[in-house]
Amino acid sequence: MSADPLLLARAQFGLNIGFHILFPSITIALAWILVYLRVRIEFSGDAWCKPAYRLWVKVFALSFALGVVSGITMSFQFGTNWPGFMSKAGNIAGPLLGYEVLTAFFLEATFLGVMLFGRDRVPAWMHTLSAFLVAIGTSGSAFWILALNSWMQTPQGFEVIDGQLHATSWMAVIFNPSFPYRLAHMMIASGLTAVFLVAGISALQLLCNRTLEPATRMLRLAVAVAAVLTPLQIFVGDQHGLNTLEHQPAKIAAIEAIWETERGAPLLLFAMPNRQTRSNDYAISLPKGASLILTHDPDGEVKGLSEFGDKHPPVATVFWTFRVMVGVGMLMLAASWFGALLLIRRREFPRWLLWMYSGMTFSGWVAVLAGWLTTEIGRQPYVVYGVILTADTASTVPAAYIATTFIGYALIYTLLLISYMVVLTQLARKEAEGKGRDMPAPGALGPQVL
Repeated sequence: MSADPLLLARAQFGLNIGFHILFPSITIALAWILVYLRVRIEFSGDAWCKPAYRLWVKVFALSFALGVVSGITMSFQFGTNWPGFMSKAGNIAGPLLGYEVLTAFFLEATFLGVMLFGRDRVPAWMHTLSAFLVAIGTSGSAFWILALNSWMQTPQGFEVIDGQLHATSWMAVIFNPSFPYRLAHMMIASGLTAVFLVAGISALQLLCNRTLEPATRMLRLAVAVAAVLTPLQIFVGDQHGLNTLEHQPAKIAAIEAIWETERGAPLLLFAMPNRQTRSNDYAISLPKGASLILTHDPDGEVKGLSEFGDKHPPVATVFWTFRVMVGVGMLMLAASWFGALLLIRRREFPRWLLWMYSGMTFSGWVAVLAGWLTTEIGRQPYVVYGVILTADTASTVPAAYIATTFIGYALIYTLLLISYMVVLTQLARKEAEGKGRDMPAPGALGPQVL
């Protein structure tokens, strides 16, 4: 086989981590939605909260299980495909991953059992406390994983001894320059992924049964939260971009397809970046738009790719993945604000909007994957930015072996993903048809309140 083993290994790891990230992007925020429902069950006694909690705790458990399983396969690949990474950066990556297991994963895994099976078996306060601790655990996991990922993007607080990286300041390692922006960006992204999942599933239920009170309330909650989170994400994304321009200018140059350093750089709305000619074909641009967004100055200077020789990421990939992320974000903004306007005016959601929310059920996944591809491919050709080249950490496993396991992973993940979506749809339909335990009868909770 003539395929490049390095490219195959990168594709295989990308497939694994791309599948894995789908599920934490749901559970991080969904855990806090469950805490909200548990508190309302205890203090308000609203009848709709119990069936809503019962549905979404099942979704959480299913997402958590798939996240754990796909996370295990990633750790295998560190050893099989990327032994150089742990031998060079293991003194820093290992402890951060260990902190995640010890302080967060054990917490969420332990109390998840109480959360799932403790209802009516432990005191109500204990059940609510378990939900809270699970939410703390999921957020704690995000903290440590993003600390490691951010350090790989903007490394500091280390020294190199005999080719190995050793921490000189753990505070500098953890709170590296991009960590606050990346953590905030990911936490809000998880919030948007979860609320659009809730909105989509709830809308699907209402298309089956317009009088279903739990779905009505959850849809209203999801739309209201999305209307707040979406502009907040745009603001955080802007700050994250400024930070990336300062610490990873090659990534920004690739995202904006800026080949030569220039002032008043235009913002490309559409283009076909051409690596051979080092120019952009069929470009449609806004004059000075890139400089204005990136530097907040219409005549600000933006470094071009020529400044970095061949040490810059592939341009076309990050150019388009970034625009997919932004495009989905704009669609989320329009959908949530229009829904919020209807809520303010106490108008009923039209049927076409329910179909739209249903169609956007997994829009958060699209945005998260596109953003993740932009971030991680934008780090290339380095695995630790400016310090360790990705090629220097790869194994010598033959391309044929990597290709075989890649196909195996792809088939299994496709099957799991389809199964996950089918199960979610069936759970929603079952609740909508009133087949769930404790489900209020359709219409029993009063007229439609949308």
